[in-house]
Amino acid sequence: MSVSDRYDCDVLVIGGGIVGLSTAYAITRAAPGTRVTVLEKEHAPARHQTGRNSGVIHSGIYYRPGSLKARFAVEGAAEMVKFCAEYGIPHEVTGKLIVATGREELPRLHALVQRGRENGIPVRELGPAQISEYEPRVRGLAAIHVGTTGIVDYGAVAAKLADASGARILYGSAVTTIDRRTWGVAVRTAAGRVVRGRVLVNCAGLHCDRVALLAGDDPEMRIVPFRGEYYELADPSLVRGLVYPVPDPAFPFLGVHLTRGIDGGVHVGPNAVPALAREGYGWSVVRPRELAGTLAWPGSWAIARAHWRYGAGELHRSLSKRAFTEAVRRMLPLVEERDLRRAAPGVRAQAVLRDGTLVDDFLIRESVRTVHVLNAPSPAATASLPIGREVAGRALALL
Repeated sequence: MSVSDRYDCDVLVIGGGIVGLSTAYAITRAAPGTRVTVLEKEHAPARHQTGRNSGVIHSGIYYRPGSLKARFAVEGAAEMVKFCAEYGIPHEVTGKLIVATGREELPRLHALVQRGRENGIPVRELGPAQISEYEPRVRGLAAIHVGTTGIVDYGAVAAKLADASGARILYGSAVTTIDRRTWGVAVRTAAGRVVRGRVLVNCAGLHCDRVALLAGDDPEMRIVPFRGEYYELADPSLVRGLVYPVPDPAFPFLGVHLTRGIDGGVHVGPNAVPALAREGYGWSVVRPRELAGTLAWPGSWAIARAHWRYGAGELHRSLSKRAFTEAVRRMLPLVEERDLRRAAPGVRAQAVLRDGTLVDDFLIRESVRTVHVLNAPSPAATASLPIGREVAGRALALL
């Protein structure tokens, strides 16, 4: 038996979301002939974070200069537009407004202008009359226009990455056991299938910490799932493009915003409430073992103590459509409760350290014959092509 016959593949990727598929795509582009297998527990790609977000191609304006998020979002936005153009995937560079509706938000808005410029992003400052030129029905004291923001269907992007990568993708393959040996890595699925590779890449998103533990590595963080709930506007003509509030820098969520999708509809949201399961897309979805794991992590309680006031407001908006509507009315005063219809929610996989620190950058760690992607929430879809190259480079170096 030759050395290559011992393995089913050279690189074994766990997770068929946009980051895992971008990694597979980058590997086969960088090293043609490298055999890549992707294990995805669902029966199609992009069933969770990738396929349940607002479809925004983020500019990178929010992220700390020099961070992976800033660098990869700026690079990734431009590359995503080129990728979509190359493969005929519907997309649009729309630009967006970030609107201050209270005086206390003005210093934070000005700080965003500076941050955008430090990240190399063109930003235009607007007064109230200029806001109306972009969005006649939106009201605010001041705003900034970010021209490089766009929209796309990331599910379609993921499907194209899967096809263009040339990787073998095994759907319905939930991983139950990982065995690292001197010769490589063997993974067993719930169906009893064993797949052997020389290097393992963990892109399991909502389950990445659990996969790391299965591999024998302590990730020193845990995923705490936050559900984002959306509505859609019954009358999408109320908004021309994308309208965001000024975010609170103390929390890694952007607040309730208005996003015109590639299909012409306008999503409103999301809020951010604790999910009672890793894939807890509603209050009725409770998985006791997963919930117990979240509650057993000291960082979860530290978050609750530090951010209870913010969390209470998000919970109120989850349980009260009136409260959610009031959050929207700060920017779009014409909206009434009857104008909002429930839309599909999503769950954000947020890495939390033991002391309660919310990991605010992408987190990629290496171990023996293994690369773990341990924090890849928004803007990971935007940044998926450069993230994929980064992870691919690390994986190829381990071969």
